[in-house]
Amino acid sequence: MTAGTAIPAGQTQVRLGPADALDLYQGLSLHELGRRAHAVTMRLHPEPYRTYVVDRNINYANYCTARCLFCNFHAEPPGSPPTRRDLPEGYVLSFAEIGRKIEELIAIGGTQVLLQGGLVPPEILTFSWYLDLLRFIKCHYPGIHIHAFSPPEIHAFHQVFGMTVPDVLARLREAGLDTIPGGGAEILSDRLRRRLSPGKADSTQYLTVMREAHRLGMRTTATMMFGHLETIPERIEHWRQLRDLQDETGGFTAYIGWTFQPGGTPLGRFPVDPHQPGRSLPDGQRLRLADATEYLRTTALARLFLDNIPNIQASWVTQGVKLGQLALFFGANDMGSVMMEENVVSAAGSTHFATEQEIRACITFAGWTPRRRDCYYRLQEPV
Repeated sequence: MTAGTAIPAGQTQVRLGPADALDLYQGLSLHELGRRAHAVTMRLHPEPYRTYVVDRNINYANYCTARCLFCNFHAEPPGSPPTRRDLPEGYVLSFAEIGRKIEELIAIGGTQVLLQGGLVPPEILTFSWYLDLLRFIKCHYPGIHIHAFSPPEIHAFHQVFGMTVPDVLARLREAGLDTIPGGGAEILSDRLRRRLSPGKADSTQYLTVMREAHRLGMRTTATMMFGHLETIPERIEHWRQLRDLQDETGGFTAYIGWTFQPGGTPLGRFPVDPHQPGRSLPDGQRLRLADATEYLRTTALARLFLDNIPNIQASWVTQGVKLGQLALFFGANDMGSVMMEENVVSAAGSTHFATEQEIRACITFAGWTPRRRDCYYRLQEPV
């Protein structure tokens, strides 16, 4: 049996190694990769439904010290040497503003908020502010699940507030934090991270936050942003590190991969090589933007490689709902979030939006019953 072949129920699955995965990526057609990934998805998720969640992404502040080359959303902290003239004004949302956003979410039946900000200097936000924010939400909106603070944010809390990562996580959890999003992973390659996101957690630090969260019993998601300066082997190495940690802890609920959106970003001004779309190019010379075909190929290969992560979300926010629908046949079993609000990706030029009805229609027309879920992939009442 060749590597990557869908394994019939009752037989032992052959785990792909990095070399196997690269061979599949380079050697199989898009349709064959999709066929194999879909067979694995149907083995893992034979149920007659596909899922989605109704939540809202609230960016509580946009001040950030990381200076990521792929970001148009962040604002320079006061007193910082200016690096770009096209950045937005800085802000911090008040608890009242956050409360109004949550009330709008509840009004459409939403049950979860995704809270993310930049790496905000401690002169702007103290650790007590974050704890008070969590307590405010849990006190006033006890039914809302708080999915918040990516690993780079938590690592920054550890650095600037002088606490260990386990202590940071324990205090956030006690105040009301439920689960942690996988944002800020980009590609888990320090060669790339030094170039793309100076000042942000490195690969080991990112994975340490995830490991410590899992040890506390918290669940998290895993992510990857691709289609920039990375090589295909670096994508696979990213997955290997996620898979190894999942073997150790079992704490990842899902994997979400999305493509870099270049619009107006410093990285987006790098030259693109249109003549070598299938090659891995040297760092810093050319962008290797991922089109729809490569998004599907990468999603399918992720399903084949990440054999211990149960769920894969379709990234319709970067690809559009129709391609998100197609991803349900290339390894994805979940349409992700209705995403009542999204600011970071849209700041880089992606403007895909969908209502709950449109997400449900995509799932229905693909041949499944749409079902709402929570962050743990537990089904909610039918709509």
